[in-house]
Amino acid sequence: MTKENKTILITVILLLIISNIFFGFKYLTVQKELQQTQTALEAQKTNEKVLDFAKLFIEKVLKAKGEVDFETRLKLENAVREIRDKEILEKWQNFTNSQTEEEAQENVKDLLEILVDKINYSQ
Repeated sequence: MTKENKTILITVILLLIISNIFFGFKYLTVQKELQQTQTALEAQKTNEKVLDFAKLFIEKVLKAKGEVDFETRLKLENAVREIRDKEILEKWQNFTNSQTEEEAQENVKDLLEILVDKINYSQ
C-alpha cells in the first residue's frame, strides 16, 4: 500500500467516525424532541377529556331542568373514568354520593375546581 492510499484510507475512516458522531448526536436530539412531543400530546388528550367531561357535566347536570336520567349518569360516569385521574374520580364520587342538596352544591364546586386545575396550560 502506498503512502497516498494510506492517507486516503485514514481520511475516509476519520470522515466516517465524524459522521457517526454527528448522526448519533442528531439521533439523541430527535429522540428528546419525540419524547417532549409525546408528553405534550398526552397532556392535550387529557385536557380534551377533562374539557369534554366538564362540558357534558355542565350541559346535562347543571343546566338540567329536572332529575338526571340513568343513561346520562352512565355517560357521565364513563366520561369521568375515561380521564383516568384519581382526584377527579374521587370528587365525582363525592358529588354522586351527596346526601343533601347543600352537600351536593359544595361537591359540585370542588369537582369544577379540580377540573379547571387539571387542565395543563403549559402547552
